[in-house]
Parts: sequence; structure tokens; C-alpha cells
Amino acid sequence: MDQTKKIVHIVGTGTIGEPLIGLFVRKQKELGIDEVTFHKQTPTPLDRPKIENLVKRGAKLCVDKDHWGQFENIGYKPAYTRREALERASVVVDCTPSGVGQQNKTDFYNSYKNNTLGFMAQGSEFGFGKMYARGINDEAFNPQKDKFLQIVSCNTHSLAILTKTLGVDAKNKVSNIENAQFVLMRRANDVSQTKDFLPAPQLGKHSDKSFGTHHARDLHHLFKTLSVDLNVYSSSVKIPTQYMHTLWFNVKLKKPMTLEEVKNRFIENPLVAITNRQTVNEVFSFGRDHGYYGRILNQVVVSMPTVEVLQGGKEVVGFCMTPQDGNSLLSTVAATLKYLYREEWEEKLKLFDPYIFKEI
Repeated sequence: MDQTKKIVHIVGTGTIGEPLIGLFVRKQKELGIDEVTFHKQTPTPLDRPKIENLVKRGAKLCVDKDHWGQFENIGYKPAYTRREALERASVVVDCTPSGVGQQNKTDFYNSYKNNTLGFMAQGSEFGFGKMYARGINDEAFNPQKDKFLQIVSCNTHSLAILTKTLGVDAKNKVSNIENAQFVLMRRANDVSQTKDFLPAPQLGKHSDKSFGTHHARDLHHLFKTLSVDLNVYSSSVKIPTQYMHTLWFNVKLKKPMTLEEVKNRFIENPLVAITNRQTVNEVFSFGRDHGYYGRILNQVVVSMPTVEVLQGGKEVVGFCMTPQDGNSLLSTVAATLKYLYREEWEEKLKLFDPYIFKEI
């Protein structure tokens, strides 16, 4: 690590990596970051326009040493090798597909853990490190001790903020959840992707006997960092849309709440956006027109007309929407700033408050 500079290194240029690189270079000065570097694995002409644009905006391309010539031959201009970038980086964010991050940890990151402030992996990299989501377990994340973090998936962010919002008691402890069930209706792919088209809904397996899908499993382990033992279960189905993930929730409470109390909790949580809309495309369109380059940075968007209380106030049901990767991006930036600025990170994160909405 270059001790004189604050350098953020992103690995991967896909649906999380590309917007994250763009975010850091656009806000580099305000965030007090000296340099943004990024690693690309495969030299392909199709990606050259977006890589050239990121480089023009100030990001530095890094490639494997044995691929350097292949990149140059098709017009790329690398600045560092992978190992040079890792040697210089203050913080590393791995945005590669599921499973690759774990392999990168074994092959590379463990060798630099005494040289780097922290490493993060995105989404379903179970076991990579301590799970983290902004606004959920900030107090459990110690940047001096937690070298490796797993930024939980965008849908797990949504489940987590719903659970915390409904489950906290007067002392702000999550103690009012009896159990919770979630059905995740996942979009088939991102608008930037051309593969994985679905002609019809595709039902997901309950591959985890205790939790159903990884979303509830990760939710459970996320709250374990706060010494909270949640009884949760999730199911998933992919549907033929590129708009947004949606989910149905059924949260059973130990102590009852009125519908007004439930809605007020959603309204008062600064990371929850509320909407009276019931069509996903309208919320997606709002993000496109008003978000940070199309992204809503809230943890979740709750459709208020769908929220109801049952069983004398002990059961809360409703629908909400996951703002694509916006919530994961916010958590990643928060964790990066916490590694770089242990005292000032929250103040610097306020830079993104204009893209965290109260109502959509």
C-alpha cells in the first residue's frame, strides 16, 4: 500500500463494478480519494468503449501481466499489472461473479492483508468475511479488525431493512421478530445484460434446509453480527423483466402494532423510500430520471397501499421493491470510507443524501 495516498481498487467491470468505478471517479475529489484503479480480466473489443470512458474520467486500468500484450493489441492502455495495483491499494472491492471473489482471496488477497486496509466482496460470496449492510450493522464493523467484508446482496439489503424497521424495540434492539418469510421475485437480468432471457417464470430451489434460499441465510448471519438470532425463510422466483426485483414479506411480531404504527416506521426510517405506486416500471423510471445516474440509493422501496396488519397486529404483510444495485453501492462506499476515514466517514457519506429519497 502506498502510505501517502488513498487508493481504491475495484476488481471487475460488470453490473456492480462498472457503476462503482464511475461513482468513485466522479466523486473522487469530494471523497478525498487520490486514485481509482480497476482490474479487467478479459481483453475483449466489445468492452473497449466503456473502459476507454472510465479511463478518460480518471480511472486507471489494471490487467494481469501475461495479458498485457493482448490488451494493448486491441487498443487498451493498461496502467498497472494486477499485482502492482494490489500492492498500491488502500481498499480493494471485488465485484467479480459469485465464487471468483473467494478464489481471488485465496490466490491474491491473503498475501496483501497486512498491506491493505480492507477487502470487500459483493453479493453471494458467503464466507468471504464479516457481512455488512449500511444502516443495519455499522456498529458491528470494526475497520481495524475486520480486514474482509461481504457486502450482502441487494435483495438481502431489502430484507434486512424491513426486518430492522419492524423489529426494533424502544431501545433500538431487534427483539420484536417472531419469524419472517419472504418471496423474492427477481428480475431475469440487468438492463445492461443480454444473456439469461426468460420466456416464463423460473422457480428457485430451496437449497438451504434451514433458510430456503441464500437471501434468508445471509440475513440471518448479518444479524448474528449484532447477536440477534432471526428465524427467517425465503423463496425466490425469476420473472421475465429487467426492471427491478420485487418481494413479498410476511413478518410475525412478538408485540402487536397498528397499521399506522407500521407505516410510520417505514416513513421515519431514512433508508426506506415509500411509494403509493404499485407498478414497478414507474419506480424504475423515477430512479432513471432522479437517481444517481439512474440509481436509487435507498435500501428498499415500500409500496404503502400493499401493507397490511393481520392477526390483531402481530403479522405484517406487503410488497416492496429492491432498487437494483443502489443499496449495495451505498454500503460499499460507506465501508470504503470507514476504512479510509474512521472518524469522518459518515460526514463524507452525506454527499449521497440527495439520492436517498423519502417518497417516490
